[in-house]
Amino acid sequence: MGQQIIVFLVIAVALILFVDGRIRYDFVALSGLLVLVVTGVIIPEDAFFGFSHPAVITVASVLVISSALIKTGAIDYLVVLLNRSTKRISVKIMGLMIVTATISGFMNNVGALALIMPIAISVAKDSKLSPSIFLMPIAFASLLGGMMTEIGTPPNLIISIYRTEAGMEPFAFFDFAPVGIVMVIIGITYMTLVGWRLIPHRRTSKNEQLFDIDEYLSEVLVAENCKMIGKTLRDFYTVYKLEINVIGIIRNGRKIIAPLANEQLTLGDILILKAIPTELTELVEKTGMMLKGAKLDELGSGGEFSKKDLALVEVVLRGDSPLIGRNAVETQLRNRFNLNLVAVSRKGTSSIRRLKSFKFRPGDILLIQVPESILQDTYSKLRCLPLAGRGVSFTAGKSKTKQYIALGIFASSITLTTLGVLPVQIAFSVAALLMVLTDIINPREFYDAIEWPTILMLGSLLPIGGALQSSGGSDTIANFLMHVSTILSPAYTIVVLMILTMVLTNLINNSASAVLMAPIALSLSVFMGVSPDPLLMSVCVASSSAFLTPIGHQSNMLVMGPGGYKFTDYWKVGLPISLSVIIVGTPLILRVWPF
Repeated sequence: MGQQIIVFLVIAVALILFVDGRIRYDFVALSGLLVLVVTGVIIPEDAFFGFSHPAVITVASVLVISSALIKTGAIDYLVVLLNRSTKRISVKIMGLMIVTATISGFMNNVGALALIMPIAISVAKDSKLSPSIFLMPIAFASLLGGMMTEIGTPPNLIISIYRTEAGMEPFAFFDFAPVGIVMVIIGITYMTLVGWRLIPHRRTSKNEQLFDIDEYLSEVLVAENCKMIGKTLRDFYTVYKLEINVIGIIRNGRKIIAPLANEQLTLGDILILKAIPTELTELVEKTGMMLKGAKLDELGSGGEFSKKDLALVEVVLRGDSPLIGRNAVETQLRNRFNLNLVAVSRKGTSSIRRLKSFKFRPGDILLIQVPESILQDTYSKLRCLPLAGRGVSFTAGKSKTKQYIALGIFASSITLTTLGVLPVQIAFSVAALLMVLTDIINPREFYDAIEWPTILMLGSLLPIGGALQSSGGSDTIANFLMHVSTILSPAYTIVVLMILTMVLTNLINNSASAVLMAPIALSLSVFMGVSPDPLLMSVCVASSSAFLTPIGHQSNMLVMGPGGYKFTDYWKVGLPISLSVIIVGTPLILRVWPF
């Protein structure tokens, strides 16, 4: 009983820290594991067996394969077709969601979103609509699509392996499809007919810009030959017709907050302003000012705006970006990544700070200057997603031979897994290795593709899930649910299990919720004397149903800034999907996987 109490306390504290978010989830999981080892709940020899777990190996392999497919442009032709569809908004949303869900079924959820997000934003701009209409639907589609196959999302892999603990074979590759496909159809139908109408169609107040985000906080330098020397802030509009919002001036180390319209500019002034990229471009071209960005150069040596080999791109930071929690100075953006931070946007930011002092957070949108030759490499190193193609062709310069090879390797691994020739962890490990041996990706890209925080979290949580089971903790919870099942029918027991899992997955990582709930599902099946399959499948489906909060899944967090969403927008749109998953999913699971 003492070990149960320790396990419950560790899990409770871990859940609180997961939700709090101040300590990264991978370190929370590792801390929980080490506490259980120190207290004797887990013996040292078993502390790190989770890192050799087939689910961990498969997740890493899928990430590598997804990166290779994105790099080669193997499926770019499919997504490019989305921008040629009808003018009807509902049809555009349907097309975006179908392609996103289909791709997400066979690769990493975030990887699928990375492919579709620039297309969705392009569709929004071409249609003169807010991107908010399209971004939440494709984020939800990436979650729904993951339900369809064994590799579609980490919870499916985790639950598949847990099935072996009941003395059965792991779930097959397409065992998830009967339930997953129906969930995809329901989710897309709802979002196409009703859901998108519930999304706030936000625009900025000025010029009806497509992004409902705070305008970029930028810095420009009044350098030599600048036409604004000696002129006032009012002259931005009266002379050059530029509506520039100057919120501060740094002059000789002194900060002038909210300067007046008749404030005269002098050589060396640094203007802190809010503007969108097009306004920044006009400002530099018409006045001769320089974008200073987050550079640490001396005044007068800031970067040029219009070098031919430089691209100006917008990116959104993922939760595992090396920039998170640090500023431009600490990360040494220029020296380490060969880029210049021009501007940053964060929903709700209104304080006046130097650009170089901003501490980055997940979902921040950055405007960066970077050589076009290393664009893809920069996205990989920064762990960020591009928000727009910026005129760069999706398929230009990409080898068709490598596209065919990458698709061939991927298709072969799926075939071998489906036919039962090789287990999924072996087939996809071979595929990931072949991507390197055939020069689809190089060794550095192989390691860069793996989300190490996710691997560390999974490897740490799996022994905690085992401790929950070995200490009898899962039996205790299952026994409580068993009493519920004596009052309610077995079908309602699944409903309760799904609700508990769904609450967890909207507050913490979906993999964590699967690891914690799987032992409970197994114990419950023993108490009830039924097959574990419907209970495990209900955990699978519910773990992928993070539609209520932006923190439940990376996909939701990544579209929050570009879409201009508020925290409450998610549950308003996502609650009907979540209810549909329970109402339709429960009888469907019991029909496909009876007790």
